[in-house]
Amino acid sequence: MLHLPTAEDIGKRLDKFVAEREDLTRSAIQKHIESGAITVNGTKASKSYALREGDKIEIEIPEAIPVAIEAENIPLEIVYEDSDLLVVNKPKGMVVHPAPGNYTGTLVNALLYHCKGSLSGINGEIRPGIVHRIDKDTSGLLIVAKNDFAHTRLAQQIKAHSFLRYYEAIAVGGFHEDTGTVDAPIARHPYDRKRMAVVAGGREALTHFQVLTRFQGYTHLRLQLETGRTHQIRVHLSSRGHSLFGDTVYGGGRTKFEEQNASLVKGQCLHARSIGFIHPRTNEALFFESELPAYFTELLRKMEDIRIS
Repeated sequence: MLHLPTAEDIGKRLDKFVAEREDLTRSAIQKHIESGAITVNGTKASKSYALREGDKIEIEIPEAIPVAIEAENIPLEIVYEDSDLLVVNKPKGMVVHPAPGNYTGTLVNALLYHCKGSLSGINGEIRPGIVHRIDKDTSGLLIVAKNDFAHTRLAQQIKAHSFLRYYEAIAVGGFHEDTGTVDAPIARHPYDRKRMAVVAGGREALTHFQVLTRFQGYTHLRLQLETGRTHQIRVHLSSRGHSLFGDTVYGGGRTKFEEQNASLVKGQCLHARSIGFIHPRTNEALFFESELPAYFTELLRKMEDIRIS
C-alpha cells in the first residue's frame, strides 16, 4: 500500500505517520520498519525518519501465518445449544480467541473440543465460531455459531442493531440522571494504539445506561449496547468521567475502596448479563439471562454500607 504525506505530515516521524493510517500498534510498526516491510522511497529508513515533501511510503506487510489451534478439554457453562449455535457464559479472565501470548486456554480452544470442529469459519482459523466477543476481564454471555449459515444471519442482526445485549457494571462516581445515552464515535487512540478512544470521525457508537443503585462514590448501572465497538462501554463511560471499577486501562487511578478490594475484582467490573436475538433458522425470538458472578455480588454486598437510599 502506498501513502503520500500531505503538507501537514512534513517533519512527522515515520512510525507516527504510519500509526495514523494503519490499525497496528506502534511497536508492530517499528518492527515492520526495521524488517524493511515499511519503506521510504523504496529503501529502508529509521522509525524516527522525518518525512519530507515528495516521499513515498510503501507498506508491504506479509500475511500472518495461521496458528494451529489445539482443542482443549476446558469446562464451559453452556446456557443454550442446538445444531446451529450455542450461548456460553464466559468466566472473567478467559480470553475469547487466541492471540500472541494467549494461544491456549481460550474460549476457542474449549469450543473446538466441545463442538468437535463444528464451528463457522467466516472469521478464519484463529476465531472459528466467534460472532462477537467480550473482553478477557468481562464475564458473561456471548453467542457462538456452529456453521456459516448461522454466523451470517447473526452478524446481520448485529449490523442492523437488532441484536440485544445488556450489561451490568459498577462505575466510579455519581450520576445526576437516572437514564441516558452516550453517542460518541470510537476509533483507535491517536497516541496509544492498544487503546480505543472517542475520536471525531470514528465509527458510530451508542451506549444506553440506566442507574440501578447509587453508592457513595460509585454507581451500579445497567447498560445496553446499540453498537459493538471494541471496549465500547469502557471507553464511553471513561469519556464521561466514570471509569469502571477496577479498570486500569481506562481508569484514572484506583480509589481507596478499589485498593481494598483489588483481590476481589481483577480488571473491570463488567458483566454481559443478557442477550437476545432471532434464531437464524427457526426465526424464533430467544432471550437469555445469566446470574451476576460471585465477584460482582460480593462487591455489591460490601458496598451496602455506602449505599445511598
